[in-house]
Amino acid sequence: MADTVIHILIGFLMPPLLLGVIGKTKAAFAGRVGAPFLQPYHDLMRLVRKGSIFSETTTWVFRAGPIVTLAATFIAALLIPFGNHSAPISFTGDMILFAYLFGLARFFTTIAALDTGSSFEGMGAAREVTFSCLAEPTLFFALITLAKLSGSLSLSTMLTEVCCSLWLNAGASLLLLLGGLFVVLLAENCRIPFDDPNTHLELTMIHEVMVLDHSGPAFALIQYAAALKLFVLGAFFTHLAVPYRTGNSALDWGVFVLGMLLLAVAIGSVESVMARLRMVRIPQLLVAATILAAFSTLLVMR
Repeated sequence: MADTVIHILIGFLMPPLLLGVIGKTKAAFAGRVGAPFLQPYHDLMRLVRKGSIFSETTTWVFRAGPIVTLAATFIAALLIPFGNHSAPISFTGDMILFAYLFGLARFFTTIAALDTGSSFEGMGAAREVTFSCLAEPTLFFALITLAKLSGSLSLSTMLTEVCCSLWLNAGASLLLLLGGLFVVLLAENCRIPFDDPNTHLELTMIHEVMVLDHSGPAFALIQYAAALKLFVLGAFFTHLAVPYRTGNSALDWGVFVLGMLLLAVAIGSVESVMARLRMVRIPQLLVAATILAAFSTLLVMR
């Protein structure tokens, strides 16, 4: 029961902190002080206190988009284990639900953008679904590989089974998997080199262009859902990258939190040393990630 409460509290409170760490890391690379680590929390509270403006051309779909997106992402957070503890919701085959909850969230974000009737937002929606089609196979190859290695179809079992002994036996496969998953992590969360969450250059916007008409509390839900998605997919990646099992519950939670913070530093570092890719190069990198994950699966299918 205590682990479930800690899981929910960490999943609820920590996601905006990752954005703060990423921003602080980028500022350090640029030689600036940067915004405080807690700035994303202040930004969310400021948006919550504002009013919302809805276009007369929109319907209930536009209003439901942010709510469904956040709800689907939060359920996904309950399916994946944080630290070396089972997830609050766990059952055989939950990995399929986990993958398609993100698909549901993306679907409602996309149709909410299309509901505005703006060709500009429609352009962003088309890019979003195109690139997501290229990113999804990597995630499924990762799930197949982990299911084969752990002998389970439950996320809680397959991720908590990743330990040092598994790396010794299937290190090459897991290393390929990490490479593919890190690419997908950046793509799914609209980070550089795929997208720039701070850009306002019309011809290169992907995710940000789809939420231009949202404001106030609705926009706060979208921003928080994006941070939560980064946290959940980051937890998936961290389980593979940091194979630990201390045997101490409190220490396991501490190692998990530290691993997530280090992942945020890594993302900030990548965004500081790389430029955004040309739009035509993005599919090539996503296909390369899929190939890495596919080879990872082939290595364990023997």
